Amino acid sequence: MSRRTDVNRRTFLRSAAAAGAVAGAGGLSGCLGFELSSNDGIAGQPPIVEDRPDGVYLPSHVEGMAMGGMGEAGDYRVGVFYSYAHRFWNVNGESVERTDIESDDDVHLMASVWDPETGEVLPETGLSVEIERDGSLVSQEVIYPMLSQPMGTHYGANFGLDGDGTYTVNVSVGGVRTRRTGAYRDRFGDPADIPVEFEYSQSDRDEISFRTLDNAGERDAVDRMEMEMMPDATAPPVDGLPGEVLGEANSNDAILVATVLEESPTGIDAEGPYLAVSARTPYNRMLIPAMGLEATLSRDGDTVFSGELARTIDPELSYHYGTALEGASVESGDDLTLTPTVWPQVARHEGYETAFGALMGGMPERTLTVE
Repeated sequence: MSRRTDVNRRTFLRSAAAAGAVAGAGGLSGCLGFELSSNDGIAGQPPIVEDRPDGVYLPSHVEGMAMGGMGEAGDYRVGVFYSYAHRFWNVNGESVERTDIESDDDVHLMASVWDPETGEVLPETGLSVEIERDGSLVSQEVIYPMLSQPMGTHYGANFGLDGDGTYTVNVSVGGVRTRRTGAYRDRFGDPADIPVEFEYSQSDRDEISFRTLDNAGERDAVDRMEMEMMPDATAPPVDGLPGEVLGEANSNDAILVATVLEESPTGIDAEGPYLAVSARTPYNRMLIPAMGLEATLSRDGDTVFSGELARTIDPELSYHYGTALEGASVESGDDLTLTPTVWPQVARHEGYETAFGALMGGMPERTLTVE
């Protein structure tokens, strides 16, 4: 795990309280230090950036995280991590709602699921956790699929714990809900239960790095975390995609890269070329899962193909949206229109909550011309 040590959270809390940096900051509030009383303030965190841009931006602060542990069962390996409890935004259809820190929240618990054979991070598995200590249940719930700038696709939620000690996080991984092709077609269909033990202490948590950003609100993203023990959830580089790359388009900061293969991956029983669209974030190329996407291919004003792109995971294409172009071909001069029909149904950490559909304008369709 890469840990930033510019300013840790305790230093931030002490200096903010001493300087009176936030008007109306109250006294101590549990382990979080103090509360911000402004409308946008959340306990222990700087206020949300004012005048946020309509897209990806640098958040008010950056938190590190600590490794809890790892486990493996069936087709899956999971890693459990934790950081300070923090705000995030849930997406339900076209509704975006902020989840604030509760008074009894001690940590933001995160889990990542990947294929131990290829290192491919697996979105859309469905995941729930039970946290136990000394055989007694501390907490349990389904945790949210999420996107963060340093970590990309993962699962997370805020949890209260029962003091310092040894905990067992029982991670229940559901089968992958997306279409699976190539060497993945017969894998990831079954669920698995994976126990992960970790040691927790409030003092260790308070040593996790925490720094505020002077350029918060600028159109950029914080760097990806580099963790030797866990793969990141990045999309393949454009020049690493198989097939012929047709081009890319930007829909509310979802970068949609289209490529066409001569034939469909193994497991798709259809004739003709295969159109694949890889959706990723700007700046750090994180996969964007769980959206709805349609494509229309037109030539000289006539439609030669129109249809839905299925969410698919493939060892060569990674997570993508794809369809067989049955009875159609792709030629130079064709127009390919990509129409998002469902925003990515994933929660967002700060810096992503105004992107990928979470705006008045939603995710507009985009057209690219094949060269």
